[in-house]
Amino acid sequence: MQKKLKSVLLIDDDEPTTFMYKMVIGESGCAANIQIAHGGEEALGLLHQTDQDSSPYPDLVFLDINMPRMDGWEFLEQLQAVKLNGGKYPVIVMLSTSLNPDDEIRARRINEVSAYRHKPLTVDMVRGIVAEYFH
Repeated sequence: MQKKLKSVLLIDDDEPTTFMYKMVIGESGCAANIQIAHGGEEALGLLHQTDQDSSPYPDLVFLDINMPRMDGWEFLEQLQAVKLNGGKYPVIVMLSTSLNPDDEIRARRINEVSAYRHKPLTVDMVRGIVAEYFH
C-alpha cells in the first residue's frame, strides 16, 4: 500500500497547471491534504501560518522554478533564511519545463532540494517520489 502523506504543497503560478496537478496528486492517493500556493511569496506565507497553527506542515513540496515576483530559486533562499518547522525541511522537488542543464546542476547543489523533475507531473512520478523519499 502507498504511504499517505499528511500534506503536500504545490507551488506554481499557473492556475490551470495547479488545477491539473492537484488532480494528479489526488489521483495518486498519496496525500491527505493538498495545499496550493500561486507563487513563492504565497508559499512562504502558508508555511509561516502552518508553523504557527495546528495545520500539518507539508511533507512534500513541488516547486516550480519560473514564476514572477519570486521564482523557485528566490523561494529557496527565503526558506533557508527563516528556519521554519524547527529548521526541518520537507522533501522539495523542483519542477521545470527548462531543458537547460544548468538548472538541474544548480538544483542539485542546494541541500534542501531533494529532486529535480521535468514537467508534467504525473501520477507515476508522484508515487515514485513518495516511494523513494518516504519508505
